[in-house]
Amino acid sequence: MASIHKEFIVDATPEEVWSVLSDFGAVHERLAPGFVTDTQLNADTRAVTFADGSIVYERLVDLDPVSRRVAYTIVGGSLHPSHHHASMQALPGKGGRTLFVWHTDVLPDTLAGPITEFVEHGSTVVARALKASGTPWPGDPESAPEI
Repeated sequence: MASIHKEFIVDATPEEVWSVLSDFGAVHERLAPGFVTDTQLNADTRAVTFADGSIVYERLVDLDPVSRRVAYTIVGGSLHPSHHHASMQALPGKGGRTLFVWHTDVLPDTLAGPITEFVEHGSTVVARALKASGTPWPGDPESAPEI
């Protein structure tokens, strides 16, 4: 089984990040705008449309406000893994910031490369969106996220 693990720091509080992360049906609006172009929620399953036109169906496994963790699995759509489980978590970081953790397990192993690229690109978009929705970006205006 391939495991992909990505961590990055967000200049927003864990509560601010959780507010976005826990909105399971609004990925296209709040968590990954542009990377995800639409999200349709039906009970515990969301249809997620990506910028390249691919659609996956993700079932909610856990939405835990105490640990600020969301877990989901792919149950259909354009991607056909034999197993997929992912979780995202907003952990307290230094100075009131947030350590964002995204972990994905997938089979077959041949999907490790494409899923890793997906997570790397998605992390960039998520980090930008979370900075924009959280506290103002400190420092050089050139390094500010695009809004």
